[in-house]
Amino acid sequence: MRPRARRYMATVLPQPYLQAQGLGAPAIDSDTLHDLLDRDPQVEVRRRLEVPDRVGMMATGGVAVGSVVIADMTAQHAAALRQQLPQVHIERDRLLTYTAVVSPAPRRETRRQLVLPVGVDATFTFLVTDADGTPIPDATILVNGYLWPAQAVTGQDGRATVTMTGETPESIASVQVKPLSGHWSQLIDRPALNQAGDNLIVLKRLSDTLPGFPDKQVFGWGQQAMQLHRLPPNFRGAGARIAIIDSGASVEHPDLVSRIADGIDLVNRQEAGWQVDTVHHGSHCAGVITGADNQQGIVGFAVEAEVHVCKIFPGGRLSDLIEALDYCITKEIDVINLSLGTKEFSPLVAVKIEEARNAGVACVVAAGNDGGPVNFPGNMPTVLAVSAIGRAGTFPADSAHADVVRQPQTTEGFFSPAFTCFGPEIDVCAPGVAVLSAIPPDQYAAWDGTSMAAPHVTGLAALIVAHHGEFQSLFRNRDARRVERLFQIIKASCTPLNLGDPSRIGAGLPDAMRALASAMNGAGVHPEQPMDQLTQEMVAAGLLVMPAAFPAVQDPMAALAVLHREMVAAGLPVP
Repeated sequence: MRPRARRYMATVLPQPYLQAQGLGAPAIDSDTLHDLLDRDPQVEVRRRLEVPDRVGMMATGGVAVGSVVIADMTAQHAAALRQQLPQVHIERDRLLTYTAVVSPAPRRETRRQLVLPVGVDATFTFLVTDADGTPIPDATILVNGYLWPAQAVTGQDGRATVTMTGETPESIASVQVKPLSGHWSQLIDRPALNQAGDNLIVLKRLSDTLPGFPDKQVFGWGQQAMQLHRLPPNFRGAGARIAIIDSGASVEHPDLVSRIADGIDLVNRQEAGWQVDTVHHGSHCAGVITGADNQQGIVGFAVEAEVHVCKIFPGGRLSDLIEALDYCITKEIDVINLSLGTKEFSPLVAVKIEEARNAGVACVVAAGNDGGPVNFPGNMPTVLAVSAIGRAGTFPADSAHADVVRQPQTTEGFFSPAFTCFGPEIDVCAPGVAVLSAIPPDQYAAWDGTSMAAPHVTGLAALIVAHHGEFQSLFRNRDARRVERLFQIIKASCTPLNLGDPSRIGAGLPDAMRALASAMNGAGVHPEQPMDQLTQEMVAAGLLVMPAAFPAVQDPMAALAVLHREMVAAGLPVP
């Protein structure tokens, strides 16, 4: 076995740039670069990323990235090529990571001074069931000891076995269990473990906390915190175009059926490959953004927006992100959800995001989940970076979600979780703890991560583009001004949260009612009947919380009855 080569991106630098830098290197074109690398015995060319021909992009102030060659080589050979070819930009084609806590994370706690017996192995068998004793397969179990954590996944019988070297039952600090779907996670501190038989763990169903779910449709706690449920029923995002650059989306899920218009598969390069989501991450994001309003499961922000999916995971790299961004520019996408990132800056991706911005494409980016500085591209000034917040009381106290709670908390229970990245680059915060959404094939799961926070803001951004009057008038043209104005409206709508460190929350938590106030005052709303007008005015004034049943009511007298009940419940005078 030998070390594998690294993957790189190479592109020809523009001649004006070379002249400005005082480099007298002879000009070469993209075809020449490709041939040079293809003939190099120390280089293995993987593919060539062509740039779509967008006439007029440079005339509108855009910056274009030329053809990019993707190739494998050693770090030493890459350094040598940089010396030989100063007219060529060469950078690592790094792997991207998800920004969701999709598996339990090891607990961060000071390890005690403990001398463990050399050669001692501890084996533990776990049985995970629900309250009825039904085994729960595909649940991830993470065992945290004093040395290293270990994990396993339950089989069809709900059992999983973990063997840990250098540990004893008394040295295990915690056990975390994260089910694939349908149940809440669980955290057990200082567990009393048995090596002779099954260690039984009973998980709570999601419906224990959310009565009737999923047969009964619910608004997520985050959507309620952002006031989505108070918007008029005709604010549904029609006309806006959203792209989700992620792991694909399960178009057969009840909450995603007919919700995804088109897509591209950059993993296996198959025509309909974007419709398969083996990771589940993209489907979860899609549910928050555009989950169908079908009276069951969950409901998204922009249920009538045109949604595209760009599949780059598993195995997504910076070059795949560049190609996906090109797709979005070509399709004239309004808002992109980027629940992904890397620790390293990429000049080529940065230029492509700037090109997208100049084409009127807004990028909403998750900050990252390692509790440190904001990841790239979330740390770019041309994107909207989103950190995560949680809210006490929205998950069971013994769930793994409780392990990310960080003080202080607001009087409403909001907190900044330990995992969220933070820094001066954070623009806004959004719900990212115990976020309920769709996963394949037809299930639901509550996940943590800035990956879950970004889709909340993406969905709101699509509603603003669709219904705020400025985007049909002053900012109709697809340019950087349009993107900047969208970000201004989102940040201006925010409620500040006092969580001890402004760099963790940015401008605060966006509010859909504030962001769309002008539209609800008549600029973008055209009611079909007086009852709609009355309802919208009461919603805008904060006198009425829109009941979930109201959008489906067609008969005016039935609508009046629903409104009457809501007024009585709110303690308002009624005739």
